[in-house]
Amino acid sequence: MTDSNKKEKFPSTFTVDNFSSTTKLADHEYKIPVGSVDTLAEKEYSPYEHRNVEHPNTFSGALMHLLKSSLGTGILAIPSAVAAAGIVIGVIGTVLTGILCTHTIHLLIFASQEICKKAKVPMLGFAETAHAVFKYGPKPVQPLANFARIFVDVALLLTYYAGNAVYIVFICGSVQDLVNYHYASVSHWPIQYYMLMLLVPLTLCCQVRQLKHLVPFSIIANVTMVTAFLITLYYMFSGISSIKIEERKLFKDVSLIPLFFSTVLFAMEGIGTMLPIENSMIKPQFIGCPGVLNVAMSFVVTLYTIIGLFGYIRFGDSVKANVIEELPNSDIAAQVAKLCIAIAVFFTFMLQFYVPCDITWRKLARKIPEKHHNVSQIVMRTILVCFVTGIAAAVPKLDAIIGLVGSVFFSTLGLFIPVVIDIILNLGENGDFGFMKWRLWKNIFVIVISWFALFSGSYYAIKGLLND
Repeated sequence: MTDSNKKEKFPSTFTVDNFSSTTKLADHEYKIPVGSVDTLAEKEYSPYEHRNVEHPNTFSGALMHLLKSSLGTGILAIPSAVAAAGIVIGVIGTVLTGILCTHTIHLLIFASQEICKKAKVPMLGFAETAHAVFKYGPKPVQPLANFARIFVDVALLLTYYAGNAVYIVFICGSVQDLVNYHYASVSHWPIQYYMLMLLVPLTLCCQVRQLKHLVPFSIIANVTMVTAFLITLYYMFSGISSIKIEERKLFKDVSLIPLFFSTVLFAMEGIGTMLPIENSMIKPQFIGCPGVLNVAMSFVVTLYTIIGLFGYIRFGDSVKANVIEELPNSDIAAQVAKLCIAIAVFFTFMLQFYVPCDITWRKLARKIPEKHHNVSQIVMRTILVCFVTGIAAAVPKLDAIIGLVGSVFFSTLGLFIPVVIDIILNLGENGDFGFMKWRLWKNIFVIVISWFALFSGSYYAIKGLLND
């Protein structure tokens, strides 16, 4: 469209010509044109009334998705995090970290909904929200809109790829324990050998391109994860009565607090999946009271606190980063649990791999002739699986890689970006930071926390890796 044909833009309505939001929901891509005469005539645009979702999520459906995204392998690392911080800091810190994560998710969802109303679009993704907030923010930040979108996309890519590397370490660690017990002659094999063997089935399964075809994988992952989790809880509570509580420390070395924070952040943070879940709803039930987010995160924080506390009490200061490794290999039930966790994480890998792979492919597809798309997808997926496996092989120490992922990626994606978006959103004409700009000071405080997690968490994670 030429400049002469463009409509006049009114700041109060945030109209955009030829603007379209491309949001991935399940395996469908929706392009939503905005700025029409009809939508501009509305007094107040409601995104939920204009969403065209083939299979919308109800309150319970969204709750299940959110719980699934937040209750992953990270929960098995919480006891080691509490062991690093001590009982008092561990329990209070887990609760406060959960509240902080919930708050930043609130900020992101609210910003997305507000910009949807102003731009007259039914839904926006994470990167699209960042782009739109900067695009229609104060003039000095508008040139940064494209950078904001790219930055969020890159953060999502790096976060998911690094998270998948953690999954590979989880899988191979569990399998290695079982093999070493039954075949002592290969106990000298390093974990990298198992990663190399895992590479073939992992590459084949990651060639699945449609989310609907990953549903059986999801079912297997859920069943085996619950089985492993229940067995772990049995062992955790069955031997706790013989533990002398005075042997467990209330406080630990202050220098280990950054490692605790980054580990809990890795375990709890699932901000990359929040907008897709919210975008799949046609009723405003995601945030608010009670709201899907508040209900789910209340359960998650409570469960993580209990597991962290009693896991530390049961297994002590030497508890491993994957608490399931504490189970006795001589017991059949423990062997089943370790096998189940390996299977669960293996099939979960494909689901987590879908998001960054989809982003990567959308960036590359436009540059490749359509006739070569099939072969290109196979090559790309194979290279990406090898890349993620290489990360895991280079950093096989589970607590170190969890600390790095939590401190570098989730502090940026889960804390820093949402509060920056909220600041830019409130710098506009209708923005409001509250009495004495308390919201601005609160956001600055969260930014400081994210930087603290980024630098101190990375330092101590790398230090621990090098000293190992």
